[in-house]
Amino acid sequence: MALISVSDKRGLLPFAQGLHALGWRILSTGGTLKFLNDNGVLATQVSDHTGSPEILDGRVKTLHPKIHGGILARRDDAEHVKQLVEHGIAPIDLVAVNLYPFRETVAKEGVTLEDAIENIDIGGPSMLRSSAKNHNDVTVICNPDDYAPVLAELQAAGSTTLEMRRRLAVTAFRHTADYDSAIDAHLSKALLGEQVLRLGFRPGSTLRYGENDHQKASFYPEFETASLGESNLGSAKQLHGKELSYNNLVDADAALEAVRDLQADAAVAIIKHMNPCGYATGKTLEGAFEAAWQGDPVSAFGSVIAVSRKVDLATAERLKGRFVELLIAPGYDLDALEYLQKKSKDIRLLDIGTMIPPKHRKVYKHILGGMLEQDRDVDLYRKWESATAAKMPENMRPLAEFTWKACKHVKSNAIVLGYEYAPGGYTLVGMGPGQPNRIDSNLKLAQPRARENLARIAEQQGLTGAEAEAFVKQAMSHCVLASDAFFPFDDNVLAAHEGGIKHIVQPGGSLRDPEVIATADKLGISMVFTGTRHFRH
Repeated sequence: MALISVSDKRGLLPFAQGLHALGWRILSTGGTLKFLNDNGVLATQVSDHTGSPEILDGRVKTLHPKIHGGILARRDDAEHVKQLVEHGIAPIDLVAVNLYPFRETVAKEGVTLEDAIENIDIGGPSMLRSSAKNHNDVTVICNPDDYAPVLAELQAAGSTTLEMRRRLAVTAFRHTADYDSAIDAHLSKALLGEQVLRLGFRPGSTLRYGENDHQKASFYPEFETASLGESNLGSAKQLHGKELSYNNLVDADAALEAVRDLQADAAVAIIKHMNPCGYATGKTLEGAFEAAWQGDPVSAFGSVIAVSRKVDLATAERLKGRFVELLIAPGYDLDALEYLQKKSKDIRLLDIGTMIPPKHRKVYKHILGGMLEQDRDVDLYRKWESATAAKMPENMRPLAEFTWKACKHVKSNAIVLGYEYAPGGYTLVGMGPGQPNRIDSNLKLAQPRARENLARIAEQQGLTGAEAEAFVKQAMSHCVLASDAFFPFDDNVLAAHEGGIKHIVQPGGSLRDPEVIATADKLGISMVFTGTRHFRH
C-alpha cells in the first residue's frame, strides 16, 4: 500500500498510474485524492481507511495509528507484526509526501502571520520522518525527481533496493530539516524580533588540502546552485585536470567575480592570491588574454584565470609554455579543449555555463565564533561626478570605468592604474594591493609596475632609449588611477602628479575633500567621485 499526499504534483500522474498498474493500493487526501480520481487513478481517502474523519479544517488527517502504525512497524519484528494484525493496521510500504509551501508563502509581499502559520505542515513532516526512520521497510519520496527511479525499481524487481531507500531517507530528513529551518527563521523574526541564520549545503567533497598542505579541507556546494540564477563554482563542471585545492577555489571565485563585472564580449581576469594581476578587455578573447597576461607575466605563473566567453583555439594556444593552475570559461570549442587537454595533465579546466551579470544576494564569511553576513558588493557606483576644474575627457570614461572595476577586486588598500592598450581594449598596468597605507600601494607598487609594463609595450613597438622614455611618460598621462576608498589627505594626488598621472577616480567623502580637490586643481588633474567605497578584506 502507498500513501500519496503532495502539494507539488509535478510528475505525479505517471508515477501513480505506474503504481496502480503494478497492483498497489493508494491512499490519499484532499486535493491529491481529487487529482488522482479525476485522472482515472483509483485512490482511497485516508479518512475511509482510518475510520476517522478529517477534523479541524483539515489540520488533522493523517495523525492516526492506522497511518503511523502502518509506516513505523518493523516487518522483521514478530511483535510489531502481531500488533498490526491485532489492531487491524495494514502496512504502508511507500510514502510520497511534499510539504505545504511555507517558504514560498512567506516570500510573498505583505504575507500575514496567520498565512505563514497556516502554511506550517504538521502531518507531512511527521509522515516523512516516520518513513525515513523505518527506511529498512518503507520507501519515502519527497522530491518529484525521484518518482521515475523508484518506479523503475518497482517495475523491475517488485521492490526498491535498500541503497535506494537509504538515499531517499536522507533526502527526506534533509527536506524536513530545511523546512523547519525556514519556519524557525521566519517566526524568530516575526514573533521575537530575532534574526536567525541557518545555512544548508550539499554533501561535500574532500579537497587535496587547505590553504597549506598540513590543513585538511572540503568544499560544500549550496543545495540549490541552479536557483542562484548565475554561473557559480557549485554547479561548474570540471572537464580536465587533477582535483581542486582550497586555494584554487578561493582564487577561482575571485576570478569569476572579477570577469563577471566587466560584462564585455571578450574579457580576462588573471588572479593570484586573490588579486587580479592581469585584467583586460579586447576585441578578441585572444587579444584580451595576451593583454591581461602582459600586465604581470611573472605573477601570472601558476595563476587562476577566468574568461568571459567560450575559449577558442587561438586563445588556448596562448597558454603554450605558460603554467596555469585553473582556467574557468563559459565553454570551450572542441579543438581548444583537445589542445588544452593535451597541453598538460595538470591544468584544471572548468565550464561554468552561461556568463550572467552579478545579482544582489547575501554573502557570508566565517570567523571563529560566528558568521558575518553582508550584501554582495554588486553596485559599482552611486554617482559619476566630476569634482575638479579639469574634466576627464568623455572618451576616457570607458577606461575610467574599467579601472574602477579593477580596483573593486583588489585587496585594500588598493591603488590601480588602467590603460587603453588598443582602441576599445583596456588593461590593468599597475596594481598596489593590500597595503596598510594607500601611499605605499601607489608609489611603491602600482606606479613602478605601470611604468615597467608600459616600457614593455614600448619595447614591443621597437622603441628604445629616449623614445621609449617619452612613450612611457605620455602613456602614464593617459592612464587612469583608481582608489578603492577616499583620500584622507592630498598625498596620493601629489604622488599621482609625481608619476605624470592626470586622471583619478575615487569614492570621495573625506572630511578633507576640499583640500584634496584644491591640490588636484592646482596640478591640473581631473578627479571623478563615485560615492561608493569598495574595501575588500
